[in-house]
Amino acid sequence: MEFSTWAAFFAASWAISLSPGAGAIAAMSSGLNHGFRRGYFTTFGLILGILTQILLVGAGLGALIATSSLGFALVKYLGVAYLVYLGVQQWRAPATPMVAADSDVALVTRRQLVLRGWGINAVNPKGTVFLLAVVPQFLNLKGDLTHQYLVIAATLAFTDMVVMAGYTALAARVLSALRSSHHIRIMNRTFGSLFIAAGALLATFKRSA
Repeated sequence: MEFSTWAAFFAASWAISLSPGAGAIAAMSSGLNHGFRRGYFTTFGLILGILTQILLVGAGLGALIATSSLGFALVKYLGVAYLVYLGVQQWRAPATPMVAADSDVALVTRRQLVLRGWGINAVNPKGTVFLLAVVPQFLNLKGDLTHQYLVIAATLAFTDMVVMAGYTALAARVLSALRSSHHIRIMNRTFGSLFIAAGALLATFKRSA
């Protein structure tokens, strides 16, 4: 991949990472409930989800999902169900101040946070369709596609790692200032509602979008 092409994709990847969506909600939700150091493990999962999507697109399975009515519907509604499930969990989360939450490390394991993040980005046909639309514009079909996909994956992983760190830190700072269970409950229900709203929006997503 030529440097000018990579630079254009690098700029686009910041816009992709900064755009609000389920990933940003997940990062902020984790920062809110677990603080930055523990909550940031959700970002590792989100990045693994992006890499999974790129692997699917690179292997041609992304196009199969995007063009098959049944395959697309299955993936879409699995994603919808997962987001709604996360929303209900967040809504019902205990209103625990961070001081108490940090002292109970068994509440949510790092592995669970990684898997949660992975599920959000891996089971999302919007990501598949988006990558199918955007990535080919930066590919040289006469060059080594494997190398180009690796560069694209590393670039997206880097920008997402930085952006989601910001989202996680922002929410963690908000939580550190909260001492009232009432306020924390409101924040949990706000993020729970955002997850459910993201699921509802995904349910309306069509292949032609």
